[in-house]
Parts: sequence; C-alpha cells; structure tokens
Amino acid sequence: MVTLDKILYTAKAHTTGGRDGGSSRTDDGRLDVKLSEPGKPGPGTNPEQLFAAGWSACFLSAIRIIAAKRKVALPSDVAIDAEIDLGSAGGAYGLAGRLNVNLAGMDSDTAKSLVEAATNTCPYSLAVKGNIDVKYSAITSGASSPAAQSQHA
Repeated sequence: MVTLDKILYTAKAHTTGGRDGGSSRTDDGRLDVKLSEPGKPGPGTNPEQLFAAGWSACFLSAIRIIAAKRKVALPSDVAIDAEIDLGSAGGAYGLAGRLNVNLAGMDSDTAKSLVEAATNTCPYSLAVKGNIDVKYSAITSGASSPAAQSQHA
C-alpha cells in the first residue's frame, strides 16, 4: 500500500443513481456525465469507460515525463488505446485491462523500456498492480500486429 507523503490534488465527484440512469458531477463542474449500464442502450457513459480514459491519460503523461527525463523524442502521434473488461470471477465482479501504447516508428527496445518504466510510475498502474490482470503493449509499427508488440503483465 502506498501512503501519501503529500497530497497534490484531490478530485471530488458526486454520483447519484449508479450505472443505470445515474449521473456524476465534479465539484468544479468540469465533468458532468450521465451514466448507463455497459453494453446497454442509454444516454451516458459507464465507469469502465471513465476508468479507461483516466488510466490511459495518466499513463501517457507518465510516458511523456519519462521520455523527457531520458531525452527521448516521442512520435508526434503517440497515443494509447485502453481496453477495460468487466467480468465475473468466483461469483464476484472484476476488471481486467489492456493498454496498447502506440509509439509508431520508435525503436522497439526504447518503446518497451518507456512502457515498462511507466508501469512503475503511473498512479493508476500502481493502484491496479497485483489486483487485476493487466497487459501493456508497446506498438512500434504502423499496424498493431503481434510481432510489433511487447506485452508486460
């Protein structure tokens, strides 16, 4: 468990109704979303989509920080495709995740090293480490073929 020495920021959200027709709004009003159940019709997003967006944004920031410290130039179109699975295991609900880091044109070893370092830097990655099944892929070619990927669990 990580114990914070210093709090840098506290996000606050008020949620009502849950997944099925609920809503969530941050205290500053910058996020105000309707919620819908995953895979069902509805006007809103779901917690898994919000987690995918938050985690991938955090992870990309970690990669940028690490690349800057190492003086490594990132591709201009660096991006992350996040996939969050909601499923069941042993009678309970659970999550699994995949972060596919698109570093097209970058040297494969450098890309793998950046992704590996980010797994130990990104607060979301640290929070899920050992708690859910996670796969990280560094994709260095234009197409996301298995040969172009490096996976870390």
